[in-house]
Amino acid sequence: MDMMEKLEILSDAAKYDAACTSSGVDRAGKKGGIGNCAKGGICHSFSADGRCISLLKVLLTNCCIYDCKYCINRRSNDTRRAAFTPRELAELTIQFYRRNYIEGLFLSSGILRSPDDTCELMIETLRLLREEYRFGGYIHVKAIPGADDRLICRLGLLADRMSVNIELPSRESLALLAPDKHKEDIFRPMALIREQRGIVSRPKGEHFVPAGQSTQMIIGATPDTDLQILRLTQGLYRKYGLKRVFFSAYIPVQEDRLLPAIDTKPPLLREHRLYQADWLLRFYGFDASELLDEQHQSFNPLVDPKCNWAINHMEQFPVEVNRAPYEMLLRVPGIGVKSARRILTARRTGSLDFAGLKKLGVVLKRAQYFLLCNGKMMEGLRVNPDAVLRALISPRDYELAALPEQAPEQLSLFTRAPSGEDMQKCLTGEI
Repeated sequence: MDMMEKLEILSDAAKYDAACTSSGVDRAGKKGGIGNCAKGGICHSFSADGRCISLLKVLLTNCCIYDCKYCINRRSNDTRRAAFTPRELAELTIQFYRRNYIEGLFLSSGILRSPDDTCELMIETLRLLREEYRFGGYIHVKAIPGADDRLICRLGLLADRMSVNIELPSRESLALLAPDKHKEDIFRPMALIREQRGIVSRPKGEHFVPAGQSTQMIIGATPDTDLQILRLTQGLYRKYGLKRVFFSAYIPVQEDRLLPAIDTKPPLLREHRLYQADWLLRFYGFDASELLDEQHQSFNPLVDPKCNWAINHMEQFPVEVNRAPYEMLLRVPGIGVKSARRILTARRTGSLDFAGLKKLGVVLKRAQYFLLCNGKMMEGLRVNPDAVLRALISPRDYELAALPEQAPEQLSLFTRAPSGEDMQKCLTGEI
């Protein structure tokens, strides 16, 4: 099998891994070396100066000793197999870089013979790139669960970012669909990466995964609820210091009695809601318990999690934009991190009105129902529950949810929203 055939097979086999993102590393090129790493982004992201940055996303091999039911590369699946040698993959990466096809590498692999053997092959690939080819570009590598800690440490010194995929949200789901994998083998390298990143007394020029670690979960292959997934996500950020948790809507690629039917549509709206909630956990100061609870374990398909929270807590609104603290401004639908900071800066020099808020980037179509400017709501505002609900639902969400025109009536299935009379009193300031 020639190199192009291998590349076709192994790049196609890598497309289901979503856990690649901006590098978070800024490393200039060195004399005698090749390549550099920009902080702006990687894998078809956009840097601060507008450049699109891409990387070669490929498997070292799609041969695997594991038989995970959801995986296209599982042992029992009848598919074409291929494997690069470390030299072949290092040479391919450098040739692509020299032709300006890529600026980095995203490397994963099936488990060939054993986790340790596979990890050693990945280390040799990265060693050739870093030490022999003097490659200074971005490298994101997938840690191999079950590999020896010393191998994980060596791999981390050669890569910019490392990820350990959880794959499935619960121990029960993992035992059912990936019996060869164990939670302990996944969490141990996560803890090791966190520990190694905390070591500051390293030799000059030696860095351990400077861009941090990430993970990926498959959504929709198992009965795990949004609440379970969100709680796990929050725990990963707090315990292991992850940079990102990626959610991948399950795409049926093969028949199995334990998996959704082959003609089942990927739960893309559910994936979208989880990303929105993840953003709220990381940047908006929300807790998982505020967004979902035991009585409401699924996200609202019609409105995003932040709007859903606001509807459920109308007693906290409207807020005075000229006095509200930063933490409360972040909870107003239509106000993001940037616009909240602009509000804090602008109100130091004068009082803000609704026209001024619009200039600062506030989405007034949503925010107007939750704000006061100098004690007054927006002039001419139609304050009724139907107007509020429809203002919070985007046409795109209607389309993704595939619900009828009267969709707002179904909000009660997913929210603890007050009655129409109570909502009107909240909005007019009576309660």
